[in-house]
Amino acid sequence: MLLPKGGVSWKAARSSLPPTRAIWTVVTRPRFLLFAAVAGIILLLWRGVRSQANDLQSFYCWGPKKSPMEMTLNEQVSWNKHLNTPVIFNHHAPIEVNSSTIQHVDLNPIKSTPKALVNQERVLILTPLKDAAPYLNKYFELIAELTYPHDLIDLAFLVGDTTDETLAVLATELERIQKRPDKFRSAMIVEKDFNFKLSQDVKDRHSFEAQGPRRKAMGKARNYLLSTALKPDHSWVYWRDVDIVDSKPKIIEDLLSHDRDIIVPNIWFHRYKDGVDIEGRFDYNSWVESDQGRKLASKLPKDVVLAEGYKQYKTGRTYMARMGDWREDNHMEIELDGIGGVNILVKADVHRSGINFPCYAFENQAETEGFAKMAKRAGYGVYGLPNYVVWHIDTEEKGGNA
Repeated sequence: MLLPKGGVSWKAARSSLPPTRAIWTVVTRPRFLLFAAVAGIILLLWRGVRSQANDLQSFYCWGPKKSPMEMTLNEQVSWNKHLNTPVIFNHHAPIEVNSSTIQHVDLNPIKSTPKALVNQERVLILTPLKDAAPYLNKYFELIAELTYPHDLIDLAFLVGDTTDETLAVLATELERIQKRPDKFRSAMIVEKDFNFKLSQDVKDRHSFEAQGPRRKAMGKARNYLLSTALKPDHSWVYWRDVDIVDSKPKIIEDLLSHDRDIIVPNIWFHRYKDGVDIEGRFDYNSWVESDQGRKLASKLPKDVVLAEGYKQYKTGRTYMARMGDWREDNHMEIELDGIGGVNILVKADVHRSGINFPCYAFENQAETEGFAKMAKRAGYGVYGLPNYVVWHIDTEEKGGNA
């Protein structure tokens, strides 16, 4: 094709272009429109694929191409020196359980400490009762005087094999004391008969023949009461017999201040004769073991229960009842191997750990003495306070008792 001699001019080029009408006719043809639509869709799809490819780069594996177990030391150094692997912590949301049939109990905050008052630690007072109606009025008189905050104290009683008005008197006294402004946090009465029939006459109750069966039955009663009344929020368990005639109002604070797993005071009694106060020693179940006692126990059948203060079995043990003086330092401690049950303060976790009152012969002891033996076997400390005296009723025991 030959170009014009003077070159290409706009007029010449314009004359060679198709007219506008012809272009519009081509553009509006269905075939052209379909082609344009297909081309647009292909372009959009291509851009989408490119965008996803770029996004996938953020999921690139941040680890090396080979397992760290297969990498040489130099390869590990080379990899780690230039790479800072991002760590994203995805903490789990708390699980909310909305069911009235599921209960959560957290025992971790429950402690037994010398700062019980500051920590608002709860105390459970436990008292087994049998034919105890004559003693209940004095019992409630004394516990009403306790200075440990009553709203931190729960009371629980087990009434068993009773033939007198114990249950009626107990209910009346509890109703009366719980109407006071300083009422206790709660009170519970447990009824359970063990069909153990023994006269409450001193001669019969404290005879040598009665000691084994009697102590086993008492151990069973204590265990039933403990298992029923102990709650998760109790820090201390205070065992207190019903026939106490005098004790310090601060006895709970005094005992727990020693921070011992198990601790007992000394138990004496007053006997007035011709106007003279004879201070009698009562509880011979709190003792320190002797070589003679160990030797005797090693020769006895395993189901024989040793009872203190009887000529049938001479143990040679050291009795806390024969030690101490209430006029001396009340906080002096001694370590014990056996304890009586008139007054015992126990850290609740000791009981929770399975240390209870054997209703069978455990190392030839039962009930409270067996409890002490069991606790020491488990590694817990058992202590007594020779100069801290709680006064028991005078039982006027005669005959074979020490």
